[in-house]
Amino acid sequence: MQLSSCFKFLLKLGLFVSSFSAVAGPMGFKDSYMAMGDFNPNWREAFVNYAITPRDAFGVGATYMRSDDETKTRTLEEFTYTSLLKRWNLPNSQANLWFTGGIGAIQGENDLVGKSHHFDKVMVTPGVQFDYETTRVYFAAAHRLYRAEHINHDFTSVRAGFSFYETDYDKTQPWAILEARNMNGLSDKIEVTPMLRLINKSYFVEAGVNNSGQPRFNFMYIF
Repeated sequence: MQLSSCFKFLLKLGLFVSSFSAVAGPMGFKDSYMAMGDFNPNWREAFVNYAITPRDAFGVGATYMRSDDETKTRTLEEFTYTSLLKRWNLPNSQANLWFTGGIGAIQGENDLVGKSHHFDKVMVTPGVQFDYETTRVYFAAAHRLYRAEHINHDFTSVRAGFSFYETDYDKTQPWAILEARNMNGLSDKIEVTPMLRLINKSYFVEAGVNNSGQPRFNFMYIF
């Protein structure tokens, strides 16, 4: 391979990995906006953030939560902060450690036998996420606290996946993703969802059906 061809290959690979990393993480590049959404019957989340540096982003988010038995509902609006704590650039791969957190207002309702209980409280949501990715494999683990007075809805998720084939960084690439997650106090079981992901530079979309037969749809777009 000639030097110029080798340089072009490395540049191409670097652009692909960096663009994929931006999609995999909870924020984009400096001066970019990121919009994300995650939707199913028991969990609906949407947020937008703006990256003020390559490692820091501020934003707003809204989350709807419902228990498996549909007796508890929660609605959270929050201001968020995201920070890239550490990045490891490895041969043909990358790993990242993120902080994500917020503060906002949570409104809730508990439907009890013969009565209903409503509340409105301040909630804090600090958490961490670790992810590792190449152009062919992906792994992420996250734990986030959802805490208010007398409320603990801590959220844990693990996901892994692989791409079906190699492609250029500017082409759409299909992935198979499997995620397991749980929210304390709202579900007694682990939700498992296999999903198909389509990723192309600054966006991805995911769709699947979880082990309760509920549809799930996710998206991300950086602009």
